Amino acid sequence: MRTMTAIFLALSLQAWPAAAGEAEVKAAQSTIDSQLRAFLADDGALAYSYAAPGIRQIFPSVESFMGMVTNGYAPVRRPQSYVFGKVEEMGAGRIAQQVFVVGPDGKEYEALYTLELQPDGVWRITGVSLRASNALST
Repeated sequence: MRTMTAIFLALSLQAWPAAAGEAEVKAAQSTIDSQLRAFLADDGALAYSYAAPGIRQIFPSVESFMGMVTNGYAPVRRPQSYVFGKVEEMGAGRIAQQVFVVGPDGKEYEALYTLELQPDGVWRITGVSLRASNALST
């Protein structure tokens, strides 16, 4: 576990692209971190509040949103640990953030979050892609 954490930390220390400002990245990461903490606290309403309007249209209630997360994204719903990796600006007001997650099953996953800056200046999550991690651990 320590080796994996060290690898994750090393990956997370990579420099951000010049186009994405440090303040933007920190704010986007704060949104992700806040949602993950809300999941761990079983606060579905708070977790849902970090979803972008498009996600809220697809999942119009806290219950439908939490059902989707619980059934399809268990590593994100109940992470044992997580650390931020690379970040990429996808255009004005859009960021992709890599997050390395240790799921409730003890396995390693890579979650790629996409976020969009809302008109009120707050970052909201527009999607998450999840896959088994290719990180090497010894």
